[in-house]
Amino acid sequence: MFTGIVVASGLVTAIAPKGGDLELAIEAQGLDPARLSIGDSICVQGVCLTVTRKHGSIFFADASRETMTKTTLGTLTAGSKVNLEPSLRAGDALGGHLVSGHVDGVGKLREAVADARCRRLEFELPPELMRFVATKGSICVNGVSLTVNKVAARRFDVNVIPHTLEVTTLGELRIDDDVNIEIDLIARYLERLMTKTET
Repeated sequence: MFTGIVVASGLVTAIAPKGGDLELAIEAQGLDPARLSIGDSICVQGVCLTVTRKHGSIFFADASRETMTKTTLGTLTAGSKVNLEPSLRAGDALGGHLVSGHVDGVGKLREAVADARCRRLEFELPPELMRFVATKGSICVNGVSLTVNKVAARRFDVNVIPHTLEVTTLGELRIDDDVNIEIDLIARYLERLMTKTET
């Protein structure tokens, strides 16, 4: 479990295909080594991965075929910058919202404009995800917890403050870039509870 509060950025140093899957090597100098043990979960660009091995400040994680299908991890290259967040521990501050690291789909940046000191970003989602997006609700974009400003048709927008633009990959997004989207965890379970199932 995560909070969507990115604590460091990492750099992909290598990508190795392995039997249809990928092994990512990520430089994570900004992370506390104590929060990055083998077997630990770590959120990479909004995707929950497992640390499989370490070499100095570099950790390795596997991305399955399913993960590559549902997220943008398959498009990463050596040199790509990624958002990092270690898993939540009992007693940690919950500064964002509850995030599972299970990406629901890929969205696309459609508009980016200055809004005072912030930057307003407008994203387009697949239609099946839009029903879960609510004005003033929470949404996770590339691992960053954000508050939805406005919802219209297949788009929603958010304001990103200067600090977040500086410490995450959101400040580097360009029009038509793909992003990993995780809808609010509560909305996901409410939809399931309200769906009639056969007995």
